[in-house]
Amino acid sequence: MTESRSKIKRQIITRLTCVLMFSVATQAHAQQPRTNRGHDPFFQISKAVNDCPTPLGPLETEKEWLDDSHYRIERGNSCWIEGRCRLSNAYLYDAEIADAVQRRLASINLATHWREQSTLWLTLQRRFIYVEGCVAPGFDKHTFLTELAKTADVERVIDNTVSDPHAARLPYKLLSDPDKPALDPGN
Repeated sequence: MTESRSKIKRQIITRLTCVLMFSVATQAHAQQPRTNRGHDPFFQISKAVNDCPTPLGPLETEKEWLDDSHYRIERGNSCWIEGRCRLSNAYLYDAEIADAVQRRLASINLATHWREQSTLWLTLQRRFIYVEGCVAPGFDKHTFLTELAKTADVERVIDNTVSDPHAARLPYKLLSDPDKPALDPGN
């Protein structure tokens, strides 16, 4: 009888150990640090709309980076292969575009007054500008985005903005809750 109890205790301890190890492994995976592994330009350009949730931007875990690496290589090199880029990879433009965008934004503000009517962040990836954040109701997004798209070497501007910072779901992932799915993002 005592032999049977010892065997049951060992089985229980083994199972508890397995559950504990699985729990620790799952928790470690869920808490992987997020960094800007591709060094994609990501910056805030305005702060006029209160309570606008901060986007996640290009911050990702190592697993997400590895999962996306093949696709990122293909996206980056395709414009060179197709003869649409002077540089061998579309991501090589992003630092230049970030500088040009700063100059372009100054001239756009004179016409649209976007600084006084928005809280926005920009992410630049492979000649695309992702505009994320909040705009005031009535803000002329179309003019702002059209003018921003005129920045040298920009291929596309993607609008992921909202006029309600308290919306249940947003078109971009949040820094505060990176695993929450975005609502039909523009990309």
